[in-house]
Amino acid sequence: MVNAKDFREEMTRIGELMQEMESIADPAVRAAATGLVKAIMDLHGTALERELEIVAEAGEPGMEIIDRLGRDSLVSGVLVLYGLHPEHVETRVAKAVERIRPQLRKQGCEVELLDAAEGVVRLRLDAGPHTCGSTAKTMQATLEAAIYDAAPDLVSLVMEGLEEKPASGFLSLDKLLSNSGLAAANAGLLEPSGAD
Repeated sequence: MVNAKDFREEMTRIGELMQEMESIADPAVRAAATGLVKAIMDLHGTALERELEIVAEAGEPGMEIIDRLGRDSLVSGVLVLYGLHPEHVETRVAKAVERIRPQLRKQGCEVELLDAAEGVVRLRLDAGPHTCGSTAKTMQATLEAAIYDAAPDLVSLVMEGLEEKPASGFLSLDKLLSNSGLAAANAGLLEPSGAD
């Protein structure tokens, strides 16, 4: 039986073969190969769509099966590929955020789904004050992976909130003073006096 890792590797291999096909020098051979792939994809897509229609005709039990197929990591990817997934991309993203939220919280990060419409997703990742920059970047990568696993058909993913996060918790004295407004107040104390 194929597992999720094998499936991802096969999808990567298909992508590589498609790129090789696009680089075929002979335009007639390239067009024939591209036409063959398109014909196979169209045939499979039509058959899958009909299969889902037949299952849906069973009523509530059929819809439960379709929902279960949509949650299966292997089948879900194929349904997305053919535009047949039972859930919209926005729903899949929201569920992925909810699944990953407890793991992020354990690392001191919060995530907020700001917008998800027409395949464009905006998130805010807030790394708490005690979270170092490297942990925040790791959490960002973890969140991205979870979202792209759930919705590989995203148009774009924008994450906000990590722009100002330092690489560590260390703040220089200059940075601390400039942020607190104490620099101007202490300027007179640090300047040499004119009286000797």
